[in-house]
Amino acid sequence: MAGSGRGVFNENAYTVVAIAAAVMFAIYKLMWGSLRLPPGPRPWPVVGNLMHIAPLRFKCFMEWAQTYGPVMSVWMGPTLNVVISSADAAREMLKEKDQALSSRPLSRAAARFSRNGQDLIWADYGPHYVKVRKVCTLELFTSKRLECLKSVREDEVSVMVASLYNECAPHKAVNVKRFLSAMAFNNITRIVFGKRFVDDAGKVDPQGVEFKEIISQGMKLGASLKMPEHIPYLRWMFPLQEEEFAKHGARRDSLTKTIMEEHRLHSEKHGARHHFVDALLSLQKQYNLSETTVIGLLWDMITAGMDTTAISVEWAIAELVRSPDIQAKAQQELDQVRLVVGQGRVVTEQDFSKLPYLQAVAKEALRLHPPTPLMLPHKATENVKLAGYDIPKGAIVHCNVYAISRDATIWKEPLKFRPERFVEEDIDIKGHDYRLLPFGAGRRVCPGAQLGLNMVQLMLARLLHQFSWAPPPGVAPESIDMTERPGVVTFMANPLEAVVTPRLPSSLYTR
Repeated sequence: MAGSGRGVFNENAYTVVAIAAAVMFAIYKLMWGSLRLPPGPRPWPVVGNLMHIAPLRFKCFMEWAQTYGPVMSVWMGPTLNVVISSADAAREMLKEKDQALSSRPLSRAAARFSRNGQDLIWADYGPHYVKVRKVCTLELFTSKRLECLKSVREDEVSVMVASLYNECAPHKAVNVKRFLSAMAFNNITRIVFGKRFVDDAGKVDPQGVEFKEIISQGMKLGASLKMPEHIPYLRWMFPLQEEEFAKHGARRDSLTKTIMEEHRLHSEKHGARHHFVDALLSLQKQYNLSETTVIGLLWDMITAGMDTTAISVEWAIAELVRSPDIQAKAQQELDQVRLVVGQGRVVTEQDFSKLPYLQAVAKEALRLHPPTPLMLPHKATENVKLAGYDIPKGAIVHCNVYAISRDATIWKEPLKFRPERFVEEDIDIKGHDYRLLPFGAGRRVCPGAQLGLNMVQLMLARLLHQFSWAPPPGVAPESIDMTERPGVVTFMANPLEAVVTPRLPSSLYTR
């Protein structure tokens, strides 16, 4: 009897699956049957291709593109995702068909964090996005403001160098990420909020403790939703932690409003400063920005700037540890510049124009290791043709920057770390050359691209100028682990450890 019961259950389960598959096939034929969709791996009923996607999605999609081509369909549940893996298709997506493909798909978590797209990053393309984009382009990331904040950037890099100098010792490997992340945290909080939450002794003040807890809790909430996000009719089985999201939002808003009020009072007494919070408060009426949007923009800047520069510099240092000859060549250029500008100071941003090879090193690191390898997803707001294929309204479109950066048809020796390629050819890195898109392109290009590039170059310049870098004792340079960690941004799976040796007089390592 028990065996008979199991047989009935299995038969019923198979029947349900068969019916579900038939319904899905009928819906597919009704909605997409007449369209010429891009080729791609055959999807399963209900889950689509979700069961076949490897954790490192950008690598998985790059491998699939070898079979299915540079414009490929990937089904995540019932939702069509189109993955772009060539420079030509990227140009069409981000330039020629940009307006139709500039909106954002909102997950439940992103909708809660952004208050349904009232910020910049997750806003749909429309009047609100155009307005806040204008604020960022014409007010926040201007050359004048970046110049005014240069002292903050250089000061925080000096703090990082001093900390590293105090930590390093012969044959002792240090965790490079720890220093880079601390610098990125202090730099972005000072630029955005005008506050340094950590004192010189490393003690975090109460606002800093709250800030870090908000960041940590946000990451946990964002990571708590996986497959159900892609299968809408299963979401009832995985309800959103509404209370936890509400508490997180309230904590974030409370801390931000407190900081905003501090700046309002300071501005009334002493005038506005150049930090982003001061700029947004002074522009709030002019641009009709709600308090929710101001808070959203401030946290967009924190989110976008917290990890990306540290990630890029860690990958660059790892490549230079693996390539001592390239490291030596970059240091030789830095030493020559120091002879010109004087030996009593360290390299600064004003020296960048005299450092073409250093700039090439930064570009090559961003080519091989783009911090957001799939960009953030775009959404089609109307039916559109892309590379001759039909992209229906509502489809999600990804640009695989990682795959484009390693395309052997457009890059010579694409897997080799070779900065000379950018000395031989001047290739734009800020969205005009579709072979190299670490900051995106088109209407969704990163508005802070110049700030991010300045930070990467400054950190690299100081770290290479003031230190030599070698692998830990007993580790061959080519054995450094270059595996990526899964996620929206590409941390090293195993943080880089290196032996760091000072190169300059001790007087140049103080803040």
